[in-house]
Amino acid sequence: MTTWPTRLEAGSPYPLGATWDGLGVNFAVFSAHAQRMDLCIFDKAGRREVARFCLPEYTDEVWHGYLPEGRPGLLYGFRAFGPYDPVRGHRFNPHKLLLDPYARGLHGSLVWSDALFGYRIGGPRGDLSFDRRDSGQAMPKCVVSGGGFEWGKDRLPAVPWGRTVIMEAHVRGMSILRDDIPPAERGTFRALSHPATIEYLTKLGVTTLELMPVQAFARDRFLLERGLTNYWGYSTLGFFAPHPAYLSDGSVHEMQAAIRRLHEAGIEVIMDVVYNHTCEGNELGPTLSWRGLDNATYYRLVPADERHFINDTGCGNTLNLSHPRVLQMVMDSLRYWAVNFHIDGFRFDLGTTLGRESYGFDPCSGFFDALRQDPVLCRLKLVMEPWDPGPGGYQLGNFPPGLAEWNNRFRDTTRRFWRGDELQRGDMAVRLSGSGDLFDSRGRRPWASINFVTAHDGFTLMDQVSYAERHNAANGEDGRDGHADNLSANWGAEGPSDDPGINRTRTLVRRGMLATLLLAQGTPMLLAGDEFGQTQQGNNNAYCQDNATSWLDWSRADEAQGREMRAYVAKLTALRQAHPSVRGDTFWHDRHCPSPDITDISWHAADGTAMTPEKWNDPNDRVLGLRRACRHPAGAADVTFLLLNPGFQDATCTLPDPDGEWRLLLDSAEPSGPLTGERMTRTVRVAAHSILFLSFTPQGVAKEMPS
Repeated sequence: MTTWPTRLEAGSPYPLGATWDGLGVNFAVFSAHAQRMDLCIFDKAGRREVARFCLPEYTDEVWHGYLPEGRPGLLYGFRAFGPYDPVRGHRFNPHKLLLDPYARGLHGSLVWSDALFGYRIGGPRGDLSFDRRDSGQAMPKCVVSGGGFEWGKDRLPAVPWGRTVIMEAHVRGMSILRDDIPPAERGTFRALSHPATIEYLTKLGVTTLELMPVQAFARDRFLLERGLTNYWGYSTLGFFAPHPAYLSDGSVHEMQAAIRRLHEAGIEVIMDVVYNHTCEGNELGPTLSWRGLDNATYYRLVPADERHFINDTGCGNTLNLSHPRVLQMVMDSLRYWAVNFHIDGFRFDLGTTLGRESYGFDPCSGFFDALRQDPVLCRLKLVMEPWDPGPGGYQLGNFPPGLAEWNNRFRDTTRRFWRGDELQRGDMAVRLSGSGDLFDSRGRRPWASINFVTAHDGFTLMDQVSYAERHNAANGEDGRDGHADNLSANWGAEGPSDDPGINRTRTLVRRGMLATLLLAQGTPMLLAGDEFGQTQQGNNNAYCQDNATSWLDWSRADEAQGREMRAYVAKLTALRQAHPSVRGDTFWHDRHCPSPDITDISWHAADGTAMTPEKWNDPNDRVLGLRRACRHPAGAADVTFLLLNPGFQDATCTLPDPDGEWRLLLDSAEPSGPLTGERMTRTVRVAAHSILFLSFTPQGVAKEMPS
């Protein structure tokens, strides 16, 4: 039986969190407004509180104390004492056990109960009332971490942006239905790094995995009451702890081992992180951590009405990154994952929120300044979701240099273009060439545009061509949730079809969109499963579907059509890697010619001539040709031609001047041809809903390009 001291030693206000030094544990937690802070110690099962100590010191708004003989694995939580005055933004309630914002691990699950709320649910005064029930039994417990992971010779793959091919994936959904992985490992990090998974990604040409949230998250009460759950994970419960359900053995080392194995295969890992809000919701939400420790500091509150929360995120609350301690928490969290888990980069959910100051979005906000100057983080891949639901929330192209951005303009234009909408060629041309209208300033490069056609939020690629309307009844919101306008088309039937003509068109359009994505300048991002035809049966907001709706159906990957599409995607990624004119590390402006007749970029009509204003504005013509030219690192010329026909009829086209040797590298209508290519005449046929991709050597011009 453990003998506990009568009181804690003073300890240190730094570092924040629970830190084991080999002889004991230092506890430090920030609160600008608490009047007392208690540390609660629990038994190994996390069910019984076995000791309680008052943190004895308060330095620079940090409560701290040192527990001699404390060891890794110790379970703990905090109780904060202070005013319960919601009108002034204070919601202290010592009856509520609180998670340490810096906890490196969590033990147990959140068990929903009215005791988790600081006020009396159902009472006439609402959140102005005070609840005295103890929440300890319903709360997970923080775990003191200790012991490092042996990284050996692990090095970040550091894939150049120009060669990066991202796949967005869900840890659980990616492997839960894989028969070639042991059942106990499916849905976890161990499955993510299984040889079968790594081989699959490598053959497909994926260089970078972007994982949907893996930080500990809450399963929302309102969803559980509907028989649903928070599958996506955008409801953070702990910024420093991996989600326990993704660890098959409960050890954080499993996540570290997975990253090391992926790195050995040359695959990067990007974390999708949610620092814009927490799982505590608005003023009617539970008291789990930040709200109980210092609500008035951690959250943005409505000025002169501090009972209520500013809700720029649409999730009930907004973290106050304008406060230095809240900003410190986010930066410490990012560095923790980068240093202790060798994470290669981060995708920031609702990135606009992170750049908000009291007066609105500011690309020179404190968060961006801190991120860009940090010697560890500034070298990683940093990707912003450039919007939020708040005022002025759409900020695509307005983030500072060094940051990439999800480009929904690329998504929407590509969808309209391949749906056959009129007058899309001009915008499609800009998207294919790196969206210079958005990113060609301040020395930014085309890689800053994260191009995608589908993502977790919305239809899968198969559903994009199979459904004209969303079908979200299973979410329990009367079908009102999710995007109402998906720029989709069902091509003749809503949902699955036995009509060969409809299915042929759907396949062609999917191939066309995938080729557009992978043969455009910018950084391509695939949605896991699109490469073999994953469907969510028309659900375009499957955030609460932890079931076969969202799990990747690997039986589709093994069907003939699935194998063909996987091979097609692998061919596209190989073509992208082989041709620097496709990757285009700089924006091109009709210069740097390999010959007097060939500029770095040019646009052509079906007859091979240059596009004119009249041709751009012809609503009856949809064929678009793109010629790009640059130089391999060794000096050899690389000239390629992309010919797109999203129309409803086959098109006979002429390849542009000057004369030379043309080789066909890809026909999306017949994609099984060899990569080496076949020689072509100047006249070619492009099937409806299809793309040709060709390479070109000018006649009489050496393959060596001039400087």
